[in-house]
Amino acid sequence: MLKKNPIPNAFAFLICIAIPIGLGFFASSFTIEAIKTWYTTLNKPSFNPPNWVFAPVWTTLYVLMGVASYRVWYRRKVAEGFNVAVMIYFVQLALNFAWSLIFFEMQQISLALVEMVLLLVSIIFNGFIFYRFDKLAGWLFVPYFLWASFATYLTYSIYMLN
Repeated sequence: MLKKNPIPNAFAFLICIAIPIGLGFFASSFTIEAIKTWYTTLNKPSFNPPNWVFAPVWTTLYVLMGVASYRVWYRRKVAEGFNVAVMIYFVQLALNFAWSLIFFEMQQISLALVEMVLLLVSIIFNGFIFYRFDKLAGWLFVPYFLWASFATYLTYSIYMLN
């Protein structure tokens, strides 16, 4: 038997996707000019990806975050701690946003590295909290954690080279 609507609340689903995508789009406003100017002057490690890689990777990760948050929202009445889960999610999003501001706008590589470690901790915590609501929602944070781990190492390498 086919389900009539695989996404029970399409509007909520779109909002859940739009929040991290919108945040990422806003954060990119701090990066665009700095990538063309300041970032090009930095010494970077050999494993630094080309600039074009970052937008599709982050877009994909933001969509995964949005899907995960929708799955948690959808189960909000059948699992305890929804308000805590939302708070942790938004703290993680704020830390995600802050890295772009600190690294590109403020050009503070060392502070961005410290902030990135906090972001990694928040991603782990967020993934575990979401997993309590919905296993897939928790697992959707794994690619984000892996990419953020790489980004932390990249930030550390840039810090060491500059």
